Amino acid sequence: MQRIGNVDARFQSYNIEMVEITGGPFWRPYRQARASTRSQSARPEGSGANPLQDRPPIDLTNARLRVLAAALGPAYLRISGRWANTTYFADSDQPPARPPPGFTGVLTRAQWRHVVGFSQFADAPIVTSFAAGRGNRDAAGVWTKDEAQRLLGFTSAIGGKIAAAEFVNEPDLAPIGGLPKTYDAAAYGRDFKLFHSLIRRTTPGTMILGPATIGVTAKAPALLAATAGGLDAVSYHYYPTLSQRCSGRTSPEATLSEQWLSGADRALAFYRSLRDRFAPGKPIWVTETADAACGGNPWGTTFLDTFRYLDQLGRLARDGVRVAMHNTLVGSDYGLLDETTFAPRPNYWGALLWRRMMGATVLDPHVPGGTGLRLYAHCLRRSRGGVALLVINRNRRVGQALEVPTAAVRYTLDAASLFDRSVRLNGRVLRMTARNRLPPLAGAPVGAGTVKFAPATITFLTIPGAGNRACQ
Repeated sequence: MQRIGNVDARFQSYNIEMVEITGGPFWRPYRQARASTRSQSARPEGSGANPLQDRPPIDLTNARLRVLAAALGPAYLRISGRWANTTYFADSDQPPARPPPGFTGVLTRAQWRHVVGFSQFADAPIVTSFAAGRGNRDAAGVWTKDEAQRLLGFTSAIGGKIAAAEFVNEPDLAPIGGLPKTYDAAAYGRDFKLFHSLIRRTTPGTMILGPATIGVTAKAPALLAATAGGLDAVSYHYYPTLSQRCSGRTSPEATLSEQWLSGADRALAFYRSLRDRFAPGKPIWVTETADAACGGNPWGTTFLDTFRYLDQLGRLARDGVRVAMHNTLVGSDYGLLDETTFAPRPNYWGALLWRRMMGATVLDPHVPGGTGLRLYAHCLRRSRGGVALLVINRNRRVGQALEVPTAAVRYTLDAASLFDRSVRLNGRVLRMTARNRLPPLAGAPVGAGTVKFAPATITFLTIPGAGNRACQ
């Protein structure tokens, strides 16, 4: 298997939305009824049509949350989202009870200290964006740097570091994100120059990302053209669909189809072409992705979404993306962890196995996929010459098989149903211990020869004795 590329050591990363840090309205979770193909009319918990729900600030000191986040390290921690565009940083020990005019939320010193502490504990340097709404613009509508400058200064003063930053979140959705309604590429380019100057002057080690637009949008070319000369990496967001709470109509069955999964390829091809045109040679980061925008679909909490999650990581790594950030670590239905108990969801266990097995060197497996079979290969983490395969059999009825030339160890994820909220590793249900410790992730040895993969299963196959020259 030849080397075809490398990803960042922190390739698999995650978001915690700014509104989760400050507290405020975030996507209302669905009722915890069993998700199935019959639950396509699910509604968020509570009455009324409001898809949002007020919640208190997340407890970043929680022992379970910290253990689970640290297990995914090294990673990047992105604190952003549309609410970040209008969040006021209260750089004093007595924050205001309400946001100042033009802002919708207040970030306190104490809350940001917890972010920095969490980042350091989890080995997850901070990636963020800054406020750019009506509250920090002058009379002519030009962005003012005061908010960003205060947050950068405070971060440095408490021993923190911002590894990378986007100017704002999703400038292509200006009214939704709290930016001026008439905000266009010219205004964005003008403001970006001020932002770029501030970052280079105050924290020159911070990478500048952009344009942080969402999906295949007609506005992306102009926004990227206006800023490309100042970017260290091109960033974009990708969601295959809207969630049901935002009137999305994707069915659970569709999420295992090649048409649906390959949407990630089409979005990347769009941004790669823009990168090649406006910022040739710059790396590409996906700074937000999940099963669905607007908090995720009901089955985002089930084993079904683990197929999308791991397949997407495999595709993006194979095709040259340097960093991929799942939205979110914890929050609503697209969180890797339950927002109330911090209990791992099925896709968290998939994320953990990826972290343990898949190294930064990406290989070409040279194996054509069968019906419903996807195969991705990396150098095995911490193993000289070893190879790790990710084998996804998304066919719900037909088993698959591969010929393996030497001994291997298998780690197979499955569940009693695709819509279970628990997952098994080699037949044993994965769950945290009473003392917030991770269970052992024990593999099963297999000999050289035919290795079979049951329907609707995900298998990491490690081959430490592969002797791959690219993995020395």
